Order: sequence, then C-alpha cells, then structure tokens
Amino acid sequence: MDNQGGITVQRALELPGLRSGLPEVVAGADRLHRTVRWVHAGEVPNIASLLKGGELLLTTGLGLGTRPAEQRAFVRRLADRGIAALVVELGPRFARLPATIVETARAAGLPLVQLHREVPFVAVTEEIHTEIVNGHYALQRQAEEVHRQCTEALLGGGGVPQVLRILSDFAANPVFLETADGQLLYAAGTESAPADPLQVWDGLRGQRAARESGPPSGTVLVDVPGGGPGTGSVRARLVLLAVSGALSPVHRMAAERAAGLLAVVLMQARQEEELAARGRGDFLTDLAEGRITAEDAPAQARVLGFKPGDGPLLPVVMRLASELSPSGNWALLARAVLEELSSVGVPALLGVRPVEGRVPLLLGLRSESERTAVADRVAAALRAGVERAGLERAGVHPPVVVVGVAGGWAAASAGLRHAAETATAAQGLSELPWYDARRLDIDLLLWRLRDHPDLAAFVDRAIGPLRDHDATSRPPLLPTLQTYLAHAGRKAETARELHLNRQTLYNRLARISELLGTDLDDPQTVLALSLALRARRHTP
Repeated sequence: MDNQGGITVQRALELPGLRSGLPEVVAGADRLHRTVRWVHAGEVPNIASLLKGGELLLTTGLGLGTRPAEQRAFVRRLADRGIAALVVELGPRFARLPATIVETARAAGLPLVQLHREVPFVAVTEEIHTEIVNGHYALQRQAEEVHRQCTEALLGGGGVPQVLRILSDFAANPVFLETADGQLLYAAGTESAPADPLQVWDGLRGQRAARESGPPSGTVLVDVPGGGPGTGSVRARLVLLAVSGALSPVHRMAAERAAGLLAVVLMQARQEEELAARGRGDFLTDLAEGRITAEDAPAQARVLGFKPGDGPLLPVVMRLASELSPSGNWALLARAVLEELSSVGVPALLGVRPVEGRVPLLLGLRSESERTAVADRVAAALRAGVERAGLERAGVHPPVVVVGVAGGWAAASAGLRHAAETATAAQGLSELPWYDARRLDIDLLLWRLRDHPDLAAFVDRAIGPLRDHDATSRPPLLPTLQTYLAHAGRKAETARELHLNRQTLYNRLARISELLGTDLDDPQTVLALSLALRARRHTP
C-alpha cells in the first residue's frame, strides 16, 4: 500500500485473487506503481465512457473487437481515460493477446496484464476494494495520530510553532503558516531537511514574484478558517512544500486536521490579545479619570508589564476617525502598533478603547528633553500600525495623534485625560504628524461649545458670507483666508503655499474684506476669523 490511500497495480497483482490467475505483464511493466482507485469489470466496446480514471479494468476481451483497428481504438480510449491497468483473462476469446493490443498498450504507456487461468472477477473486485478501503482507513489513522500529537502539544502549553513542527516531521518537508495575503507568520522544518525553512520561503517568494502565480505544483495549501461558522473567511493558510520528497493526500489530510486546531489557537490568541489590549486601555482610562491614584498606579502598571524607570512619563493618545474605528481589528491594530513601537526604544504601555475609537499609551522617557524626538517616532509608529492593520482608507481623515505634557504619575493622569479630550476635539485635523495637547486648548473649548447655538451663530456672523460665496462661485475664498491666517498675515508665504502670484492674492484678500466688511489687518478681526475657522469643524 502507498500513502495515497489506494493500492498500486503491483500490489493488486500480488493479492491472492489475481495471483491465482497466473498474471503476466506484457506491457507497461515500468508503470506498475500506478495507483488503483477502484476496480471495474466489463465486456462492452464503449466501456471507456463508463470510467473516470484510476480503475483497474477486468475483462475477458469480448469488447475488444476482432479487427486490429477496433482493438487499437479500444486500448487508446482506455489509456486516454487514465485507467490504472487493463487485465485480460485468456480463454475462449483470446488464447494469447494479439500483438496489436500489446503494441498499442506499450505505446500508450498503459499497463497490460494477461491472466493464464480463470479467476472469479467478483472475488478479485471484493478483495482489491477491501484493500483500498483498508488503505484509506490506515491513512485516516495516520492523520488522526498527527491530530492527536498536535492536540497534546497545545494542551501541554505549546503553540503554533509546535503544531507546525509536528506536521513538518510527518510530511518530512518544510511547513509554513502565512496570512491570507501571503505574509509569513511561522515556519518549521525537519532536522533532516537540507535547507533552512526561511531560505526555502525566500525562494518560494521569489518564484511567486517571477511567475505572478501561486506556489509550485505539488504544494499542499490548506485554508485556516477565521470568524464564526459558515462565514467562509480565511484567517491564515498552511503551506506544505515538496522539498525533500513528494507530498501525498495523507499529508493534506493531516494538514486539514491541523488547520482546524490552528483556527482555534489563532482565534484564542486574538481574543486574548484583544482582551489584554482592552485591559491596558481600561487601566489608562481609569488613571486618566482618577479612579486609580498616582500612588497605586506604578504597582498596577508593573503587573501589566510597564516598567518605565525613574524618568518622566509621556502620555499620548491616538484617535481614529469614526469611519476607521474597526469592528474586530483591535487585536491586529494593537499588535501592529506595539511591533512598530519596539523600534522607538522606550518603555511603552499601550491600550485600546474600541467604544471611543481611541488608543491611549504611556511612554517612559529618560529625560524631558526627549519629548519631541520620542513624540516624532511614536507618531510615525502609530500611523504605520494603522496602515499595517489595514485601517487606512482613501478620502478619510487619518488618525489624530495628540501628545500631552511629560511628568510623574499625577501629571500622567491629567495628561492622559487632556490628550484624550483634545484628540476628540481635533478630529478632522491632519496637517501635522502629531499635536501638542497644550496648543489645542482653543479647539477643545470650541468643541465643548459645539451644541451651543451661540457658537453656530458666531461662525455664521464671522465667515457666513464667505461660505455662501464658496457654495456658488469660484475660486473658493475660505482656503485663501485660512492659509493667510495660518501664516500670520505674511502675504509672500501665503502666495507661495497657494501657488499664486502676489497680485492674484491681493485681489482675493480684497474680495474677502469686501464680502466680510472687515479689515484683515485689524488684530481683533483676525482673532475672530481664526476662531470662526476653527469652530466651523464643530458646527453644522
């Protein structure tokens, strides 16, 4: 028996039923390793149309025809159908197989056997089918044994690497776990493997890139399901590569059983990872809202793995746009951001708050002078994590990152609360990689007044005529005013940013003054317009 779940032609000939017929192989002796999927007996000329491939056909030759052309066509049709072998019992029809039949079988690469003694075809069929079924059961037992070993490894505290190693040892080939989009998660090889599995993976990746297609033939691919039952989603993919030897159906069977275990492991890991991230987010929120005192916070932070040292703490909050707030991607987001933060080189405690769409974190600085440099690196890491988690979308404002004031635990409490509030107020801003919470106090005040009718009335009085103009006329003038005020009334810088010549800018500013009935050189006017432009994000 081979490991493909059938038996070979050679093995079928060795069983008592066919062996009693004194079998003689007259063609295709080099192809007796073919797998017999099933046995069929028949005497009709068109029997090839009844077959699917892989059968061992038993016949007395009545359907072979009497003319050489009929015999050649009969054998060719069987070969084209992909049967495993043709067995002809000699007797009344043929005392010996004609040379035409033998030569055609030899040319087609079809194993041809003649039986010199009569055998009961029913008994031969039953015997071979029993052997095939027993072979399938044997393969099932092998796959179940791999499943048992993987289960025991997981119950013993092992994880994905142990499961892959067991599967790799069974297949005697490297095994990989990749994401649904082809990114490598884990790799495992055997001790006897000729190459490092990571080198093998690099080679596979190169082949994929060169051929713009999937893995090479002979590879076993098994999806690791994700989500709930019946969702059809794929969390990951098992890849078995035929490097040291061929892979067979029993290896796929074992991989399918391992994939079921890995789906549970990955789902549990994701749930545990998200729960841990939420737990850290709850701690940081409780600290911000005063439910945890500055005295108790260090001990609780150490339990969560945060050991900042004696330097100041830097509170940071990232707020996702409402369109980006993920449903079920928080574990992936937390993992991606933490991996990005590992390159920053400072202790970090990161949590998630899915309801608010917020990611709070505390960083341990060596000194307050590091604040700006660390904030730059952390903001880049946060945005890279969002991108890796697949949460960036065209046409949606990117997340806002707000950095608070560095200080001790008491300052961290107030700083987290202030940064969280200002991050909410700053939604829609995207000019800077990160914002200093202290410079967003006006935005925070305006945001708190967002539902007050006086704020909307103020915005309408201050810039209403410009909004009306921009709704019907071109060019729009609000962007010009906003850029002019952002540059503190410096016309040369404003013109450069807007790509305008001086005279065009002067004409636009004159038109703005005319519509608003104000003097853009008046400090009080400039202050009112700046506030109105900032407040309009919070008003209908």
